[in-house]
Amino acid sequence: MAGDLSRWMGAVSDVDHIHKSSKSPSMLKKMFAAQSVEQEAIEAFAAKKKLEQQRDDLKTYIMFTQGTKAWDELVETEVNIRKQRKKLVYEAQQRREKILNGIFISLGLTAITILVSGLLYVIITNI
Repeated sequence: MAGDLSRWMGAVSDVDHIHKSSKSPSMLKKMFAAQSVEQEAIEAFAAKKKLEQQRDDLKTYIMFTQGTKAWDELVETEVNIRKQRKKLVYEAQQRREKILNGIFISLGLTAITILVSGLLYVIITNI
């Protein structure tokens, strides 16, 4: 049962992260996957509601069979797992997104610079 709870807590953490990131998608995601942004938001919302119901059921079960102290310990464990997961997994994802955004912006600025330089060259050589 402990393994199942651990996987469930990981899934809860993932759904919370997806729900939060769907509220403010990256520029690349907005431009190239606009349809999937809305779909992802709806799926994250539905998953979050389902997990809330499962959490309520789990709380009732644990408090009934193990007592209030056991539920408090579980919540404390969940907090620790979320902190570790955020530090390791989600920060790496955010770094990747920032790097991709930086590359996209750099390529855009380079293309604009090349176009402007080409236009200036054409204008200067025609004078």
